[in-house]
Amino acid sequence: MQIVETTNEGLKRAYTVTIPAKEIDEKIDAEVKKVAPQVRMPGFRPGKVPANLVRKMHGDALHADILNTAVRESVDGLIKDRKLRPALQPKVEMTEGYEQGKDAELKVEVEVLPDIEAPEIEGLKLEKLTVPVSDEQLDEALGRLAENQKSYKDAAKTKKAADGDQLIIDFVGRVDGEEFEGGKAEDAPLVIGSGQFIPGFEEQLAGVKTGDEKTITVTFPEDYPAKHLAGKDAEFDVTVKQVKVEAETKIDDEFAKGLGLESIDKLKELMKGQIEQESAGLTRTQMKRQLLDKLAADHDFPVPPTMVEAEFEQIWNQLQAEAAKEEDPEAALKEIESEKDDYKRIAERRVRLGLLLSEIGQANGVEISQQEMQMLIQQAAQQYRPEDRERFVEYVRNEPMAQAQLRAPLYEDKVVDFLFDKAEVTEREVTREELEAAIEAEEEAEADKAKKPAAKKAPAKKKAPAKKAEADDAGEDKPAAKKAPAKKAPAKKAADKKTEDKASEDAKPAAKKAPAKKAPAKKAPAKKAAAKKDAE
Repeated sequence: MQIVETTNEGLKRAYTVTIPAKEIDEKIDAEVKKVAPQVRMPGFRPGKVPANLVRKMHGDALHADILNTAVRESVDGLIKDRKLRPALQPKVEMTEGYEQGKDAELKVEVEVLPDIEAPEIEGLKLEKLTVPVSDEQLDEALGRLAENQKSYKDAAKTKKAADGDQLIIDFVGRVDGEEFEGGKAEDAPLVIGSGQFIPGFEEQLAGVKTGDEKTITVTFPEDYPAKHLAGKDAEFDVTVKQVKVEAETKIDDEFAKGLGLESIDKLKELMKGQIEQESAGLTRTQMKRQLLDKLAADHDFPVPPTMVEAEFEQIWNQLQAEAAKEEDPEAALKEIESEKDDYKRIAERRVRLGLLLSEIGQANGVEISQQEMQMLIQQAAQQYRPEDRERFVEYVRNEPMAQAQLRAPLYEDKVVDFLFDKAEVTEREVTREELEAAIEAEEEAEADKAKKPAAKKAPAKKKAPAKKAEADDAGEDKPAAKKAPAKKAPAKKAADKKTEDKASEDAKPAAKKAPAKKAPAKKAPAKKAAAKKDAE
């Protein structure tokens, strides 16, 4: 094998690799001798078919296999011989005019990882913003839970149904005089004003009393999922079996027992822990943004253009997908198009931080265990159909690049945790709103920095570059979008889940008739949160 370097510019390398025809021919001869004993041919005893006949019969197939193997081995040999550390898979092309019996000439283009100076991690200082759970927060969370756990009691038979009241109804629907599938139910619960049924249905039941029978006429929306009903007029014969009014929900031991807990104290303890866990996630996000911003400010080195382009394509595809969902897709696309250069700089920042985190991890012995890797593979396999999971697992086990993509997020988290342990951390108690505002401010600062190239720093000393396997798509901070202040959301909890499940069961009959009214699409800023990976 002969190697000639044709390009050496920055991180780009190009080579011409020549595989002698003699070498290819010798490998074909060796393969022929290997397979000849298994070849069967009329007129010859098993294992006695002459090698020249085997080559004549299977020469083309053998040549293709041997050539592919020779190309792969030559590229691997080139990388090893020149001590290259590819950023991505090398681009390999066979020169035109190749024929059997001639030397094979390859053009190999590859981008290498930069040499990165091992970052100094001693003396790192971070501020940790913590949010203690106040009695007010806990009361608000319990109030939200009680709101989701509404119960109803029978009203007087003379009570006329109004907004917020629940009806228990039987109904039969007809289109053009014929009943249709899903248009009939018994003992279906319906809260007036909930928007659970198609437009016009609930409004016509306002004022009914227990025992009333009423025929209502509605029109299915044009975008109704069942195409044979979309836009059609329908009549529903409705029997009101009971009018119910909302019962007062007392947040006490009985309320907690209804959710499967021993007492209200146990419920409060559970909810407090989950609020603390949610706040801890925000605290980690804020600390990680601090950390990554410090690393980005202190390090500047060239990054492989192909890695940057791949990262940018990921950002851009997400932005375009989000823009397509807007009320005015053309305006949204025009807006993100005007900021395209910003996103390219963001992609570069992400790649640089990913390589930097990888270098820190390798220099300090951060690793992903075999057991952790197996768990990652199995978790990823769950996204596929049961019959395809084993094939996916086998693919990942044999494909280093696929392994790198699965490994990267967990590896990043482990490196970040390592740096948190090494840093001098000072804690400060703040409110939830203050913590969210701090995160928003950091996001805006990161986005603003991305709008201008980073200040050039002195070239870093040469050091062993980060491995692609760990750096590839590492979870750098993703400051792609300026987003609105985070909304205060209730913590997810087991009790809420049970409530949601019950509410879901109650709503099932309604789902057969009509979906909830479609909420109007909200106009979102062009810089989408979906275009970044939150540093959480």
